[in-house]
Amino acid sequence: MAGEQQDWRRIGEQVRLARLSMGVSQQELADGVGLDRTMLAKIEAGTRRLDGVELARLARMLKVSMEYLIEPRPAVLSHRTALLTEETDTAAARSSERLEIALVQWLHDVQQLVDLGVLRSGPPLRYPGTVASEADGRAAARWLRQETGLGTAPIDSIVNLCERSGQWVLVTDLPGDGASLVEGDLAVAVVSTQGEPGRRRATAAHELGHLIIGDEYSTDLGVSTSRAAREAVIDAFAAELLLPVDALAGARTDDGPPTRDQLIKYAADYRTSWLLALRQAEQAEVIDGTTRRAWSHLRPTRAEFLEALGWTPQPDLAAVRVSPSYAHAVFAAWRTNRITRARAIELMYGELTDEDLPAQEDGELAP
Repeated sequence: MAGEQQDWRRIGEQVRLARLSMGVSQQELADGVGLDRTMLAKIEAGTRRLDGVELARLARMLKVSMEYLIEPRPAVLSHRTALLTEETDTAAARSSERLEIALVQWLHDVQQLVDLGVLRSGPPLRYPGTVASEADGRAAARWLRQETGLGTAPIDSIVNLCERSGQWVLVTDLPGDGASLVEGDLAVAVVSTQGEPGRRRATAAHELGHLIIGDEYSTDLGVSTSRAAREAVIDAFAAELLLPVDALAGARTDDGPPTRDQLIKYAADYRTSWLLALRQAEQAEVIDGTTRRAWSHLRPTRAEFLEALGWTPQPDLAAVRVSPSYAHAVFAAWRTNRITRARAIELMYGELTDEDLPAQEDGELAP
């Protein structure tokens, strides 16, 4: 049937993309799963069907779930890149593809918990106003802060804020920055741990901006706007969300503009990068462009940040992999025998080990 043939072409394409993202050749993958290379070429072309055993072997070798290979791949909301091919096969393209694979698998994991009835996920928040400029992006961030009761206070946990906004965030060790998508009423995002903490928070805020404002195919930014211009609007949203201009209003006193140490305190309290704090200070008109450029080369040391915080360690996106509600849902699903112990550990993405779970209870599902 034509429909079946199209499904096999799709599955073959996802095998090919996963293979390229791993940086392995057809011959290497074929050897790893016990197939002839010509057979694998036919699989990738969609002209040869797979049985369950072959599919499982491919998924294991490619480090993806069988569901990822079988299910249609949703359109990525914020991380659209050129299609990975043999001609565009670079380290950056591979990293991008692996991040999108992680995003799709994360969507499936969240959907499983929703389907089991242990995780509630309502419609995500959407900014009701028009967004066609960076100023509009900042207005959207102020709206979200108002909606979530933040005012101008620092965001304690960006993962929690994303959850409250209807976006489920996974923190991953994969290289890259972040990506997000929306499937129906389910919104998910992945954020890489690579880079310093301020950058991770900015990435998470950026992905949240894509959700709150919407993508380029459904907003006032429009398809005629360049991708760079659209991303600049989202960056303005993220900066205003993390460190509101109004929070910096008191930085200028009768004695003049703030000192560098005073701005370090703002960056430390709001846990932003130094460059973001400087850009927001200039936006708030408490420093001028000349000062911003000069101070951008005088980045604070870790000791200066800790001194500003009174030497109190601050959490970031390295320690937490999933949001609290998601973690609670995983534990609830395991305690009620809806998932196996192994699946519970898998769903926690390294935040739990087998030793962290209580002793196995009678009647638990077999692995």
